[in-house]
Amino acid sequence: MKIGVDCGISGAIALLNDNDSFIAVYDMPVMAGTGKRQQVNGAELAKILKHVGGVAYVEKVYAMPKQGVSSMFSFGTSYGIVLGVLAALGIPVVLVTPQSWKKRAGLTGKEKDAARALAQQLYPIAELGRKKDIGRADALLIARFGGT
Repeated sequence: MKIGVDCGISGAIALLNDNDSFIAVYDMPVMAGTGKRQQVNGAELAKILKHVGGVAYVEKVYAMPKQGVSSMFSFGTSYGIVLGVLAALGIPVVLVTPQSWKKRAGLTGKEKDAARALAQQLYPIAELGRKKDIGRADALLIARFGGT
């Protein structure tokens, strides 16, 4: 099994068979964090992944220029929670750069919504109809192209 993870608060977790057929996609579970911010809910994430075997392909994230310190700290916290849950469950992790999976998917230099369009084409039964489902689409494509 392949697990694709887009770590952000608006990210997602995708499950594919080894032959890349669709199993499921979940919005990243979140809960109230400090202040008005949300954070990844590690306990709920563990419930989703508890009985899942295979390898997790996790988007490797970096600090972005001109991004605020608190937003980067929040994103880094989410990334750490995801990696911690995967480690605790004994699920092997492969870190995948956005550039590598997007290149393999033919999405280099394309608009963000191109990923959602490709994921809808590859996985028509996946629920990707909302504009905000870009996290779900990214997770599916990370699972599919992250391990090739």
